[in-house]
Amino acid sequence: MGYREIKEQEKESKADIEDPHPESGSADNPQIGIQEGLEWKRKSLVIIALTVLTSSQGILIAWSKRAGKYDYSVATANFMVETLKCVFSLVAVTLIWEREGITEDNKLLTTWEEIKVYPVPAGLYLVKNLLQYYIFLYVDAPSYQILKNLNIISTGVLYRTILRRRLTDIQWSAYILLCIGCTTAELTSSYDHVSQTPVQGWIMAIVMALLSGFAGVYTELIIKKQPSRNINAQNFWLYIFGMIFSAGAMFAQDDEEIRNKGFFHGFSLITVCMIINHALGGIAVSMVMKYADNIVKVYSTSVAMLLTAIISIFLFGFQLTLPFVLGSMVLSVSVYLHSKGKAPR
Repeated sequence: MGYREIKEQEKESKADIEDPHPESGSADNPQIGIQEGLEWKRKSLVIIALTVLTSSQGILIAWSKRAGKYDYSVATANFMVETLKCVFSLVAVTLIWEREGITEDNKLLTTWEEIKVYPVPAGLYLVKNLLQYYIFLYVDAPSYQILKNLNIISTGVLYRTILRRRLTDIQWSAYILLCIGCTTAELTSSYDHVSQTPVQGWIMAIVMALLSGFAGVYTELIIKKQPSRNINAQNFWLYIFGMIFSAGAMFAQDDEEIRNKGFFHGFSLITVCMIINHALGGIAVSMVMKYADNIVKVYSTSVAMLLTAIISIFLFGFQLTLPFVLGSMVLSVSVYLHSKGKAPR
């Protein structure tokens, strides 16, 4: 199934779920009001879950290090994340089968036409994750955090060009403020290292941003092309390909280390918690794309940065800096403007 086919199916799906009587709002139809209320609660729940899970990811990664390095294989941990996501999705689908029975919307056995699009985002995320390690050969951690904000720009541009979703002028202004706020909040005394980043580092950062943005937008596209399809069934196939690609990367990178030390060498309780956190966070991302969109995901992960800093004050003695406070204020204004700047229906 090509990109154009997916876009056509998405348009048909949107037409199928549009209200045939737009003049009759939820006030005239209590059933519509109840359905909208349930959708709002579901959307709010997954957004909050993503924000909380994302805010704790960095903390768990920091705790999983020993003497500044990982005792475990990062590739093995990544494979376990994909495996756990697949297991969680399978359990969720099984519970739905017990409650509702097997239907066309929640069945796992499907056509190759449906599942053949899932290797694309799975492969893109794999390459992006690998580049994430290699980029540290050219930049330090503070510079990486600033360069990572290129993801915000790429997601916004691709969201508009590929999905052709319209943002109001106020929302675009809020989006620009979001990028400025995140960058300002992450400035440190070594921020001038960014200007000294080699060309290879800039190229990797730009490629990572494009891969991350395109993978996110493409995932939203294929998930939403079948609005009635159960998200857990869709996730199952997405994570199956994620497992396959992660297994290939794992044996390509750490085959000898795994053979000599064992598959779970270096794993600790913190490592297990980190893997569970990443798995649940990945599922939350897909649900946000299903019930909201990539822009909401970007805002959610940006707000998570603030929560991470607040938690780090108590756990790691993190000191608030003026750039962080100013950046947080700009980010808060951006969130407010984006919520108030929605185009009228």
